[in-house]
Amino acid sequence: MIWNEAKECMSRDEIRNLQDSRLSKVVNRVYHNVPYYRKKMQEVGLEPGDIRGVEDLSKLPFTTYEDLNAAYPFGLAAVPTSELVRVHASSGTTGKPKIGVYTRRDIDIWAECVARCLTMAGISRGDVIQIGYGYGLFTGGLGAHYGAEYLGALVIPMSTGNTKKLIDMMIDCKVTAIACTPSYLLHVAEDIEKAGLLDQIHLKAAICGAEPWTDEMRDQMEKRLRLKAYDIYGLTEMMGPGVANDCEYHKGLHIWEDHFLPEIIDPGTMKQLPEGEDGELVITNLTKEGMPLIRYRTKDLTSLQYGKCECGRTMARIQRFRGRTDDMLIIRGVNVFPSQVEAALLTVDGTTPHYMMVVDRVDNKDTLEVQVEVAENSFTDEVSSLEKLSKEVHEKLHQAIGLNAKVRLVEPGGLEHFDGKSKHVTDKRKLYT
Repeated sequence: MIWNEAKECMSRDEIRNLQDSRLSKVVNRVYHNVPYYRKKMQEVGLEPGDIRGVEDLSKLPFTTYEDLNAAYPFGLAAVPTSELVRVHASSGTTGKPKIGVYTRRDIDIWAECVARCLTMAGISRGDVIQIGYGYGLFTGGLGAHYGAEYLGALVIPMSTGNTKKLIDMMIDCKVTAIACTPSYLLHVAEDIEKAGLLDQIHLKAAICGAEPWTDEMRDQMEKRLRLKAYDIYGLTEMMGPGVANDCEYHKGLHIWEDHFLPEIIDPGTMKQLPEGEDGELVITNLTKEGMPLIRYRTKDLTSLQYGKCECGRTMARIQRFRGRTDDMLIIRGVNVFPSQVEAALLTVDGTTPHYMMVVDRVDNKDTLEVQVEVAENSFTDEVSSLEKLSKEVHEKLHQAIGLNAKVRLVEPGGLEHFDGKSKHVTDKRKLYT
């Protein structure tokens, strides 16, 4: 099924002509409405008239997380706050969230993009869908919710935190589709199997995102729950979930090129790379009003394919992600940086700067253990003192990253000390293939 055939199946010439027009317009808009962008363009000697279309894209400066941080919270907004209707955010490297702001039209476009993704997964007006992403500042819950309602499906806003209730509702309401993280869906599958309820489940499709996952995880989900699993991609800085999605052929994620202009660059030279070559994914907003970003470096490593897909869609396809150019971890759908952990530990008396984050996937759920070296003058055999220190570290970490991490205190000298670049992460999950 295709939701918007006129757009999803345009010829490459039609796509290019639309992108040319929209790129020149958005560059003109940010130049005149966003002082931050005007300054960046003037620094490289650019004026809006220099950008006539996609062929001039490489002339434009990149936008990075550091730019978002410097302009926090609304310094990159292209409209007055009176025209904004929504704020979303995800975590940043130093605790400052990455902000996304939206006009009413932005919300409508977002909903339509998600509706395209859901339709790609075989979901339609007659389906009942549970939204198992978190609601709130995180884009996952409301993004999937609005898209499903736009599609006309019956939406059950489950969020996270009560798996038994989710399964009960899944059975009672004859739920046919679910949107959640892949690790959580496998956890749901386990609980369904343990309770012997598989024959009462009516699921046909799962829309999974917010964390990396493998084909092996897809196979598990599909076999254990008798459904088809689809990968959805997005980021708060661009919009949220719905930037891209894979179809039934699973040969890449179709990115909606009428709204998002993708390119691949060599993260070392910053030069554009041709079709099929691996590099860093860079995206430009073509239609967003609230905070359109120009050449935003996503840090995701992948490649692009432009050939027409067997499903009939002509939009470019993002290939399997190979990793990231930074040290960000995605744990249970939450962005976590070692620098956040380090900053939190520095506020706790009695610990040293030496720590190790151990990430694993146990029973299909992400786990995080933070091993912390205790300072020599604080190390004692008094259990109560160590318990108090452990509790304080746990609380500081929860405040910093929003996750409950297992804390393991290590005696002085118990962790490896590095002469060169320190290693602070051991990720035992198999996320990229």
